[in-house]
Formats: sequence, structure tokens, C-alpha cells
Amino acid sequence: MSYLLRKLGFYAVALWAALTLNFAIPRLLPGDPVDILLAKLQQRGGTVSPETREAYALLLGGDDDRPLWNQYLDYLGNLARGDLGVSVSYYPARVSDVILASLPWTVVLVGVATLIAALLGVLLGAIVGWRPGTWLDSLVPATTLLAAIPYFWLALLLSYLLARVLGWLPLQGGYDVALTPGWNTEFLLSAVRYATLPALTIVLASIGGWLLGMRNMMVSTLSEDYVLTAEAKGLSPRTIRRSYAARNAVLPSVAGFAISLGFVVSGSVITEQVFSYPGIGGRLLGAVTNNDYALMQGVFLFITLAVLGANLIVDLLYGLIDPRTRVRH
Repeated sequence: MSYLLRKLGFYAVALWAALTLNFAIPRLLPGDPVDILLAKLQQRGGTVSPETREAYALLLGGDDDRPLWNQYLDYLGNLARGDLGVSVSYYPARVSDVILASLPWTVVLVGVATLIAALLGVLLGAIVGWRPGTWLDSLVPATTLLAAIPYFWLALLLSYLLARVLGWLPLQGGYDVALTPGWNTEFLLSAVRYATLPALTIVLASIGGWLLGMRNMMVSTLSEDYVLTAEAKGLSPRTIRRSYAARNAVLPSVAGFAISLGFVVSGSVITEQVFSYPGIGGRLLGAVTNNDYALMQGVFLFITLAVLGANLIVDLLYGLIDPRTRVRH
């Protein structure tokens, strides 16, 4: 119980620090979201009076002359009520509505691709590390070469080959624009087809790191005394590989997987830009471009919760997988 309380206390402090930074950083950026929104209004032929500016400033939180600590308390109070404000980029939509409409696309695409890459990489790494020096080791330089290629370059190569030349997959978008989004078979199959190319790019770009890390940990674990003892007892190679070597070698990969899941939201920016994929990454880029404080804070909040939540879960799982981590020195 004390282990659990220590972890929860640490992550509570980390969450408070992240929320404070989330409040401060957007306000350090140059520009005013009120000016940006009023400029858009004037471009459409609208007139801007002092009363209009004051109303927009109150709505968006700009031109706030109150002390920062008053703004900070209001910010925390609004978060507690689930009010993330109004987005400038997608006015008059609320930030929560913009995020909830975009987040599922990113979570499904990047989350599933990251999970597939991690599982394949760890499995192949365990197999290669169990028999180092064999022909299977040739997989390692091939996959690490893919990981060394800049992501956007790999994405362009696959787009040209699979979409332009062979025509197997669509090039851009999240679904066929002729379809109406909904939970029906035709739309879901279209979404899967459009997500295949960006997901394949993510898997190929990241599988090398998982494979190399697991392979090296397996090679190191095989020289440990407990593995030699298990071999001396006459246990089967399969039992040694699964229960002794792989179980201990996979621990660093578990921590790496938690960090990868935490950055699913933030790591989607390049993917969504290259493939014009609808998701939270494009919303974040638009928020930064338009000085959309509310939307930036909302996206950063989701990133913070994802990172802290994933690491908390893995910390607790670590205590079950490896009881030594629960010992307080």
C-alpha cells in the first residue's frame, strides 16, 4: 500500500506541475488570439467596434489585465468543470468538441500502429537474441536502417510506391469523402483502408528500435547466473526462453512502450501532415499557427494526461512483474 501511495503522490505533484506549465507557456508566445479572430472577421466584411473587441476578449480570455494568479485560479477552476474554452481556429466550436472529434482518429491510428510495432519488435528481438550470430541477425541491420531514415522521407517513398505506382492504397485523407461518417461497415472499411499506409509507415519506422533493444537484452540476460542454473537443472529451452530469459529481458521494453503510448497524441503531427490525416496533430499545428491558447492548452492537457497515465500504469505493472522495484532502499 505504501508503494502505491508513493507513486500516486509523485504523479499528483507531476500533474500539478504540468498543468501549471500548460497555463504559462501559451501566454509567453507573441500575438493575441483576439486580434487573429477579429482579423478573420474583417476579411469577411464584418465591422469591429470596441464593444465587439471587448466581447471577444472576454470570450477568449485575451486582453486580460487581471493578475496572473487570478487567471491561474480561474484556469484551474475551469479545468475542474471540464470547460476548456472556445477555439479561435474553429470558432465558435468549443475546445472539448474539437479535441473529441479529432482524438479517436489519432489514438486508433498511432496507438494501434505503435502496439503492432512493439509486439513484432519484441517478439522478433526475443527470437533473434535467443540464437545470436545466426542468419536471423541479418534482420537487425535491415530494420535499424529503416529506423534511421527520416520519417517523412520514408512516408514519401511508401506513398509514391504503394499509392502512385501500384495504386494499392489511397494517398491522403482519413476516409472516402463520398461517405458519411458513422458506425457502418462501408465507412469503417474505408477508414481502415485509408489508415493502412500511414500505419505501415509508423510500424516500419519504429520496429527496428524495439527489435534491437530486445535482442541486446536477451543476449545479456542469457549470460546471467539464473539462466545458467536453469540450464543445469535440465529445463527445456522453451521454458528457459519464456520464463527466465524473455521475462527479464522484456522489462526495459515495457517501460519504453509506456512512454511510446504516452506520446501517441503528440507524435502524430508529422504523420497527419504528410498524409493529410484527420486527427489531433493537425489541430495542434493549427492552434500554434493561430495563437489559439485554449486549443493548445487542451491538446497539451491530453498529452500530459496520456504520458502520466501510461507511466503510472507501467510503474504499477512493474511492481507486479519485478517485485524488487517495490523495495524502498
